[in-house]
Amino acid sequence: MKEQFQSPIVLLGSRLLSPYIMLFGWYVIIHGHYSPGGGFQGGALLAASVLLIRVAGGTRLSSLQLREVINTPMATLGVAIYFLTGVVAVLAGGFFLDYGQLPIPGLEAAWLRYYGILIIEVGIGLTVMAILIMIYDNMVKGEDHA
Repeated sequence: MKEQFQSPIVLLGSRLLSPYIMLFGWYVIIHGHYSPGGGFQGGALLAASVLLIRVAGGTRLSSLQLREVINTPMATLGVAIYFLTGVVAVLAGGFFLDYGQLPIPGLEAAWLRYYGILIIEVGIGLTVMAILIMIYDNMVKGEDHA
């Protein structure tokens, strides 16, 4: 990564593929609670779509897509979504992450579990995505300072 090799074909290919990888990542997260996949796999796909642009375009182009400063708040938001879902269930009289106790009016217990798991999967996906991007960014910084 010390010397950037600019290839217009690689850059164009990565810019064309990245949105589709991100869309598939969200699909895996959203459908992960009743099919193979979930938050970790979807988060890894979301990170791969961002990292594809970072590897192909360098730091100048990658800062237009997702700035480094956003990674830590996004990881914190994902953990907060996970934790608060569990705490809300406890405050509603259930156990930690007892989705059937979530206080969403008008929904049966089965639908509460459905949406509760979906909320958890989104939180995990955001956290995994942000952490994987932070790992890459820290590795690139380490190379530049050596």
